[in-house]
Order: sequence, then structure tokens, then C-alpha cells
Amino acid sequence: MASNSRVPVSVPPHHQMFWPTLQALTQMGGSGTIQEIVEHVLEIVDFSEEQQRILHLDGPGTEIAYRLAWARSYLKKVDALENSQRGIWAITSYGRTLTESDMSAITTKVRAMSPSKSRTPKGNQGQTVTDVEISEEIPHEEASQLSSTVFVEWRDALLDVLLAMHPSGFERLCQRLLRESGFTKVDVTGRSGDGGIDGIGVLRISLLSFQVFFQCKRYKGSVGAPEVRNFRGAMVGRTDKGLLITTGTFTSDAKREATRDGAPVIDLIDGDQLCELLKDLNLGISTQQVEEVSINRHWFEEI
Repeated sequence: MASNSRVPVSVPPHHQMFWPTLQALTQMGGSGTIQEIVEHVLEIVDFSEEQQRILHLDGPGTEIAYRLAWARSYLKKVDALENSQRGIWAITSYGRTLTESDMSAITTKVRAMSPSKSRTPKGNQGQTVTDVEISEEIPHEEASQLSSTVFVEWRDALLDVLLAMHPSGFERLCQRLLRESGFTKVDVTGRSGDGGIDGIGVLRISLLSFQVFFQCKRYKGSVGAPEVRNFRGAMVGRTDKGLLITTGTFTSDAKREATRDGAPVIDLIDGDQLCELLKDLNLGISTQQVEEVSINRHWFEEI
């Protein structure tokens, strides 16, 4: 008698992400943003839609992005990667000399740098991430950088606020966002039976103007290709421009579907980009510059 139980979908441990991360940066010319690295790794490894939808704990980040964050941290510890304060990661000259066979020694090298502090945090779907997968605590400065370059704390907090909003409130927020970004005649429709079209706006570029249909999805996870196809289906015959905004992420299949040949292109804005747009436009977010003063004791001693 055949069993109906499904095999749990899992994500490869972080040490299996070392080589794809280096490959991704090499393909991008040696450097890239975190989002670019994630997108290229998704193409290289060809993760399934199910794997891409798995959240780390309760989200908002995915388990794949979480494991890639650890991979970057380990590669940085062995001087294979470096990153700037602007969140740009780059492969070093040493990193370029590494081969796939060198990846197996990286975890051992990192463990040897400091006393191991084994821990067993919870991974996706209640899985326990074992010492084999995450062998030690990242030092304080690394942990701070990790949080600031992957799922920045303020972004996590903002996404929680967005997810808690009433659907109509979130639609109005997207309407305001588009207006602040240069759209005119932005109307929220939200009519049932309208194929998921939440609103319509007009974007003028020089002498040309375009009618754009938009859809707002408060997702805690990944939007897949079916949602993109359904949105396009609602657009066909009405406009050639579409914008899909979500608090979550988009799977690689969704991104390919959005730019599929022979079909109207749909522009995608994920949760990370949405947070940045709100911050840049000062919509519900304020930023402060903090002055940091360092004293050079040696300079005073030598004067």
C-alpha cells in the first residue's frame, strides 16, 4: 500500500553554498549586492519553488537567504570575500584561486580561528540546524554586519508593520508610494473579480505616458510563477505595463515568468526593495546620522 506522506522539503546546509556563492560573484564580474548574489545562486543551484518558499523560522527571510548569509560570513573569515559598508560583496584575489575541492576545508579553517561554541538553533519547519551546518557563533562584529547586510533589523520591523496592516491600508500605502515616485492618476480599485488588479496609475516619461496596472501582495514568503501569470492574465487586452509589489520575495521562476519572451513585462518589487523605497521617500520612516568620534592616543603621545 502506497504511502501518502510527503517527504519534507529541505534546504542544503550553508557549507554547500560556498561554491555557488563564489561562482555567482565570478559571473557578476567579481562583486554584487546581496540580492544579486541570491538571485544568481538560485539560478546556479536551480532550487525548486518549494525550497525557495521555505521561511527561516517565522520569516520574513527565506531559509536559502539565511544559509547564504552564513556562507558569505565563512568565506569572509577565510579572506575569500570582502564587503563594504554599502553592502556590496566582492571576491578577493585569494577567493579567485579557490576551486570547488577547496570548499571542504573552509569550515575546518573557520573553526580553528576561535573556540567552537556549538549550538542548535531551529531551522526551517522546525528542523534543528546541527553543529555540522553552523559550527560556531559569529563574533559580535560579524553578527552585527550579518544582520545589517542581510535582513537589516529595521527592515524586519518594518515588514512586520506592513504585514499587520489592513489590506485596504496596504493598498493605500502602495498608492501613496507610486504617487511619490512620479505616478499620476493613481486609483485603487480593489474590486472583486478584477483578476487581482488592485489599482491603476499613469507614469509619464518625457513626452510619453504609460498606464500601469499594479497588484499589492502582503506575503510572508515567496510569490511564485502562478501568481505572476494570473496577474498578467488580468492585464491582457487592457495594458502592457504591470507592477507587482509584495512584502515577501519572488522565486526564480516568478522572475523568469515576469520577463518571459512574447509576454508583457511585469516589474517586480519585493519586500527588501519596498523597504528601501519607503526609507528613501521618508514614508513612515525617519533616519538619523550618528557621529562617531575616535581618539588617536598614539597621535597625542607623539606630539
